[in-house]
Amino acid sequence: MNDWLKAGKLAADAREYAVDICKAGKTYTEVVDQTEDYIIKRGGFPAFPMDISVNHVAAHYCPYIEDDNVLEKGDVVKLDIGVHINGAVADNAITVELGTNKYRELILASKDACLAACEMAVPGCEIGKIGRVIEETITSAGFNSITNLSGHGVAMWTVHTEPTIPNYDNGNPKKLVEGQHIAIEPFATDGVGAIKEGKPCGVYAFLQKKPVRLDSARKLMAQIEKDYKTLPFTERWLKDVKNVKFLLNILEKAEVVKQYTVLPEKAKGMVSQYENTVEVGTGITTKV
Repeated sequence: MNDWLKAGKLAADAREYAVDICKAGKTYTEVVDQTEDYIIKRGGFPAFPMDISVNHVAAHYCPYIEDDNVLEKGDVVKLDIGVHINGAVADNAITVELGTNKYRELILASKDACLAACEMAVPGCEIGKIGRVIEETITSAGFNSITNLSGHGVAMWTVHTEPTIPNYDNGNPKKLVEGQHIAIEPFATDGVGAIKEGKPCGVYAFLQKKPVRLDSARKLMAQIEKDYKTLPFTERWLKDVKNVKFLLNILEKAEVVKQYTVLPEKAKGMVSQYENTVEVGTGITTKV
């Protein structure tokens, strides 16, 4: 089994594990830490800090070091999990509703859209047509597709690369090529179908080396480049570094790293997400 398939299988297993442990009364941090530990103990590494985005937050919520948020009954929770094996990336996500069944149809809409789009991920398929199937599946269920979020290519040591896989028909005639790895990632909502930029989320990406005056900041820059390369990381993974918030702030101001933001739905609509990674021409690499 090659590293892409290993990463896909482990990502799918980690997704199932996260669903099992995602319960009302647990903290966001507990779910994320336990899932990331599950990945590491099985020979992989998180390709990015696990997202646990609740209710109207569509994506990119990642617990800070001191985060004490607790999951509650009725929460609609997006669990977005990435795995890499020697740099080969698999990215998948699922939505669970805690203790109630109010949003069952919304959750099914994003999953059905993802699975329908995965069936189309064959060599020669136009990218815009994948977006059309996603949008039609979601709107036929009575919801809106979030059109300013999208799927994406994945590559060695890179979570987000070309091509963009839209969640609506953007008319892109470019065709999929055998052997490509793409993440198909529909979001369904009962809101207006768009997200906005929220607060910083404590997840960073390394951009480039730059001169920084403080020795401890230079050491952290070297550690980040060595440990994570081009993959996203979180301050939570660096909690043993003294004054880590201060040092990351220095690196961010120096444009050594950039910080992502939380992405809430514009009208605070409820949001569901489902995602699989697909190897074009050979089938999906994360289980359905």
